[in-house]
Amino acid sequence: MAFKKLLQFAISAVSIKAIFAHQIPLGDTIEQPETWLSKYGPQIDQPFSGPLAFSHMTYSRCLEDESAQFDIAVLGMPFDTGTSYRPGARFGPYAIRSGSRRQREARGYSLAWGNNPYEQGSKIIDCGDVPIIPFDNVLAMDQMEVAYSTLLNRPIASSQSVWANGAQLAKDGRERPRIVSLGGDHTIVLPILRALNKVYGPVSVIHFDAHLDTWNGYPGTVTEQSRVTHGTFFYVANEEGLVSNSSIHAGIRCKLVGLGDIENDESVGFHFITSDDIDDHGVPAIIKRIRERVGDTPVYLSLDIDVIDPGLAPATGTPEAGGWTSREVKRIIRGLAGLNFVGADIVEVAPVYDHAEITGTAAADLVHDFLSMFMSQSPPTPHALPGSWLRDEL
Repeated sequence: MAFKKLLQFAISAVSIKAIFAHQIPLGDTIEQPETWLSKYGPQIDQPFSGPLAFSHMTYSRCLEDESAQFDIAVLGMPFDTGTSYRPGARFGPYAIRSGSRRQREARGYSLAWGNNPYEQGSKIIDCGDVPIIPFDNVLAMDQMEVAYSTLLNRPIASSQSVWANGAQLAKDGRERPRIVSLGGDHTIVLPILRALNKVYGPVSVIHFDAHLDTWNGYPGTVTEQSRVTHGTFFYVANEEGLVSNSSIHAGIRCKLVGLGDIENDESVGFHFITSDDIDDHGVPAIIKRIRERVGDTPVYLSLDIDVIDPGLAPATGTPEAGGWTSREVKRIIRGLAGLNFVGADIVEVAPVYDHAEITGTAAADLVHDFLSMFMSQSPPTPHALPGSWLRDEL
């Protein structure tokens, strides 16, 4: 027993000696490992990483954060219970933001536009998504209208005017922010037009789409709310006095019941350009016709992704063969710069039908065009850069 205690004492003594042998003298410091910030710098987002905001821009829950100010807001409207064929556009805002990952403010200069929309003096932020109820369309319509009105009535972030005629167009003479909405199916435009009407009165609509969307109802419509779908919302908007008799469709190619559909369409306030007109008349003539139709009125631009041929943008609910290319649509949009745009949207992106994100990527690039379009006082002038063809050589 005595030997065991002696052994324990010896082991303890050795341990204590070892501890003191490794003690650091007073005054010496432990070398700290180098931090990420000191070695590599800021924690930047790669194109494939980071929070999912449009083009990695500033993200804010603007509907609840009443201090959030902006000149242009990107707002998601994940609604798709107004579709007549394939659903899935409630995931459109996600798909468009995902398609924008390779874009960013620091690399937003476009040769075609000759500008970077993020460097034009306007504050642009992503305001997130409206939390739309998917079980009650009456409630959903009100939620979208209230959300849009909430942002539309915020003061602009800039101390000076950021868009020509903004104050003059408003009924109360106060310049408002502009909103780019990410759908969602096309029904979202009805609550948007209701919100815009309170500020601007009736607006002219430039409507890029394969379909008219001015039908007065679908078979089986037996309630007032069932009249409101992604193919009837313009008819309802006309009944409510929300659209001017100076609106125009572009890219139409859907099947019709007959010429009665065209007569009805004209009564709603629209003229139309077919998808084939681009072959017969060319892009400049289409731009000219659109600009002449809307003139100097307040203009809202609504773009259904199915205006693009499904071979290039397959992820949509009602695809129609024979559409325009994304390049042709982009060319037309550039030609519309300088009109009195009060807002814009891109709708009907349903990523479940996509392949390799080609539709989401195209939609995101069109949103970038909308931002440059808002910033431009006139269409960009074609110009030759060093190493490119001179225009008189083309």
